Amino acid sequence: MANRRAAVKRMRVDAKRHSRNQKIRRELKKAVKQYLGMLAEKNAAEAKKLFQKVCSLLDKAAKKRVIHSNTANRNKSRLAKRLLKTA
Repeated sequence: MANRRAAVKRMRVDAKRHSRNQKIRRELKKAVKQYLGMLAEKNAAEAKKLFQKVCSLLDKAAKKRVIHSNTANRNKSRLAKRLLKTA
């Protein structure tokens, strides 16, 4: 256990941020999985709508520094390529 008050506070803050980051990551993974499922079903119209939501979630995660901005851009690019293949 930490000895200093500042260290105890830092642990509290880290725990809060960790839980927030995990929530954002979970939501993001779920949306990507749903999107890939739509693509597997060859449902391009629904996938296109879901693609916008996934891109938005990726951008928000990058903005909050949960994931790196280059990672978000790379993922968006790869998901867009998959959409174009099925359409």
